[in-house]
This record gives sequence, C-alpha cells and structure tokens, in this order.
Amino acid sequence: MQKILKLLVLLGLILSFSEAKSINSSIVKIFTVSKTTDYMEPWNSSVSRSSGSGSIISGNRILTNAHVVGNETFIEVKKYGDTKRYQAKVLEVSHDTDLALLEVKDEKFFKNTTPLTFGTLPKMQDKVTVYGYPMGGQTISISTGIVSRIEHTRYIHSSQHFLSIQIDAAINPGNSGGPALSNGKIVGVVMQGITMSQNIGYIVPVDIIQHFLKDVSDGKYDGYPKLGIMTDKIQNPSLKEYYHLNKDEGGILVVDIVYNSILKDVLKKEDIITSINGYKIENDGTVEFRDKQYTHFKYAVDILQYGDKASLTVIRKGKKVNLEVVLPKKFSSEYSSYSELEYDKMPTYFMLGGYVFSPLTQNLLNASMSPILNLRYNATKFPTKDKQELVVLLKVLAAEHSRGDYGISLWYIEKVNGKLFKNFKEFYDLVINTKDKYVVLEDEDGAKVVINKAEALKVEKEILQRYSIKANKSDDM
Repeated sequence: MQKILKLLVLLGLILSFSEAKSINSSIVKIFTVSKTTDYMEPWNSSVSRSSGSGSIISGNRILTNAHVVGNETFIEVKKYGDTKRYQAKVLEVSHDTDLALLEVKDEKFFKNTTPLTFGTLPKMQDKVTVYGYPMGGQTISISTGIVSRIEHTRYIHSSQHFLSIQIDAAINPGNSGGPALSNGKIVGVVMQGITMSQNIGYIVPVDIIQHFLKDVSDGKYDGYPKLGIMTDKIQNPSLKEYYHLNKDEGGILVVDIVYNSILKDVLKKEDIITSINGYKIENDGTVEFRDKQYTHFKYAVDILQYGDKASLTVIRKGKKVNLEVVLPKKFSSEYSSYSELEYDKMPTYFMLGGYVFSPLTQNLLNASMSPILNLRYNATKFPTKDKQELVVLLKVLAAEHSRGDYGISLWYIEKVNGKLFKNFKEFYDLVINTKDKYVVLEDEDGAKVVINKAEALKVEKEILQRYSIKANKSDDM
C-alpha cells in the first residue's frame, strides 16, 4: 500500500512538473521600441525601449497589454528557454481595455509550445499565479497570491472603467501583459499595480479578454458599446420623491444624452433607468453581477457586443416603460467627449507663420503643466452635432510679425473671421481658404488674435528652418 501511495505521489510530482514546464514554455518576453510623442511640440518625437510579458494562446497568437506595445515601431519576442528573438507585429488591439494580440510570422517560434487556455472568472480568495518577466532579473518570474476584490476600476492606459480583479501577488514593471493563472488556465492578464502600496495589483479579467477575442474574430475591432448618456445616482429621499420613485427602489437618472448616442431616440432626459438586460440597478448605481457581489451598472452594457440587443426598464414621469434597442454594428466612432485619448499616431497640428494650432485631446491636457481650468472643464462636456472638436492655439513661435503673442498658449478658439466650425478640419479650411487680409481668431469671450495672413505665409519657410521643424502641418492634414 505504501508503495502505491509513493508511486501516486511521484506520478503527481511528474505531472505537476510537466504541467509547469508546459506553462513556462508559453510565457513570452516582449521587447518594444516605441515612438514617444510630444503633444506640446507635435512635430517632435523620441525613441524609447521597454519590455513586457505575454502568453501564447490558440491560433499562434500572443496575448499581452496594449500599453506594452503602444506607439510601437518595432517589436521582438522571446519565449522561455530560448535565447533567440523573433520579430512580431500587432494583430489586434483594444486600447479601451488594455489588451493586444501579436503575431509572429516565423512559425519556428511556436515549436515545442502549448497554447494556454482560458478558465472562468475566479472567486474571492481563489489562488492565482502570475507569470512574466518583471524587473530584477532576466529569466521568468512566478509569484502567487489570492483574489482580493472584483469590481469596476479605472484602467490607467485608457482612463476608462471596466471590471477588474485585484490580487495581492507581487506585480512589478515588466509583468504587464503576463497571464494570471488559476488551475493552469488564464483567468486574467496583468495590467497595473499601485505604487507605494503593499502588493495591490490588478488584472484584466477573463470575461473582458473573451469579449475582446470574440469582437476581433471577424478581423475588426469594434470596441465596447457606449450608451452616450450622462447619469446621476438617486439616493436622496427628496430626489426620489420628486421623481416618483419608491424609497426602496434603485435606479440612475439620465441627466444628458450625447447627440450621437445609440439611445438618442430611445431615452429622454430625466428618465430613470431601473434595469438593463435584467440587471437591477441598485440605489448606489451598481448591479449584482454575482451573488452578493456588486459593481458599476456599466457591467450590464460591457458584456454586450455591437449588434446585440439591449433591453431597459425606465420610469418616465412616474410610469414604468420597457424599452429595447439593437446596438448598431456600424456605430459612429465620433467623440463621446471633447477630450479623447489618442494612440499609435503622431499629434495633429497646423502652423501659420509660427502660430501653431491643434485639436484638443486628453494627451495634450496630460502633457501640459498649466491648470487652464476653463479649458479642462470644457473638455469634459458632451460634443454636439455642430461642435465635435475643440481647437486651441497651442503656442506662438517668435517672429517679427508675431511680436506680443509669444506668451499665448493653449488658447481656445471659438470662431475664425466670425465663423463657427465643427472640427479641426473645418477650422483648417477656414484659415487656409480665407481671402481676407487678416485671419481673426476669437475665443468664447470675444477676445481676438489677429494674424496678417500674407506676412505669416511670407516668413513661414524661415520659421520652419529656424526651429528645425520638418513641415507646417502633420501628415494627416
């Protein structure tokens, strides 16, 4: 009997060793050369190098973070137990949820590897094992921890909120993109940690990963449905009474609806949404996604794909109404706010005689040290059909004709020669095509900047040479 037990233990150890070896062979180190853009000087960029982790999954694909390969110019990968680097390229990317798929043309890279498979959303206190290549060494690192929390969290890469899993396994720079496994299956991808904390790390949950993989199965990334509404909680008793809501009834108040919202013809302002696809919305704006576990009501939308059907229960002027909408497969990708993050591109700009203009982006706001509170406030607003982008006079480069304007920076432009414009392209056309002697720029308060167009054009070549600028506009213009 003892011999049999010893054999069983030995067999278990052999199987465990074999499984560990198989997992290790599917863990990848990613080397990225990227172009770092400068939104304050949009013609400039620099080169940086970084590394991250990834894992081999079905279809000879490598799963990793979007931020590991963001703004990439060259990518190489190296698998565990091999010293050779192989060139890779981005196959699909979701900047929203910080996920990316890479492909390697050389099939030799995948020799003697076993694709990892996916598990299910873990439970609280489930054990997870994190694999990757963090700082502190060159070879693979393995750390273990438990699931501490599951809820919506801000993804640093996109500044958007999605479901995430908090774990207490050690996560360090270089771990990003590596898999978190439970029972040998992927339950998440390492995403971010909190510095100055004790082992607080976050992983992208398997549900989000599966949503991404299903989305790109047709070769095109559509993203996550956005309702395009501004909402508020209804917790105050007087507010509930005002909107004819029972004191024990939950819901969210529709405060505003963006002009291109998929719900613009379905919802009305001051509707109270009480459930989405059967998920009851609680007093605090959460839904129960698992027994006794709650997260942001957005969860009920995040699990849907474009093309799916969404059902809503709302209270409209005291009466319950059931609504239904099909999320369009070809949804307009126009902005949902005036300030959006850009990825994998050089900044857009246009220059006239040293006056540099740019659309307002979140990247630009992040790059600026100036408080510019009014501009930052305007950037949070919903765009309208007639105003889809904000344009700023980014800076003024010193020249004879622009004396007195050198100190202008991030100045919001409302009109050109008295005319409103919808976006940066319309602004550009107004400036270029005007036959007037002066280009008169005006802000929302009526303050003006006046440019003598002929004088500006006459010295433009000289200014480009003086400041070592390649062109007076970005390639996309």
